[in-house]
Amino acid sequence: MDEMEALYTEDLGFLVLTPQGLVARFSKPEMMAEFKSRRDAGEKPLSTEKRILHIEEQGDDATAILFRRMSDQADPELYELRLRRTGGKWLVCGETVMPWPDLANAKGFLPPRAAAPA
Repeated sequence: MDEMEALYTEDLGFLVLTPQGLVARFSKPEMMAEFKSRRDAGEKPLSTEKRILHIEEQGDDATAILFRRMSDQADPELYELRLRRTGGKWLVCGETVMPWPDLANAKGFLPPRAAAPA
């Protein structure tokens, strides 16, 4: 837990898309309390399964996009990590978690181009 806690800034904003289509925001203390509660209840450690899809650095800020699954009993998720270089070290200052899309049926974020008028 100490190692995990050291990866995040104190002002961490953890955003999760809920099944109702709303965004829930959690602070670092709230997230750490959830992970500690699970550990203290004797739950198995969460899976570290992930696939880094993209990293983009701009000065002292960076964004990483990941495929992530916490367990075989949890849905796969798309994670956006917002990182900040602090004291020469990259720390996570924000995360956004959304359901992993069904890529076989995804239509893309833009509609198809309309046919040009004749």
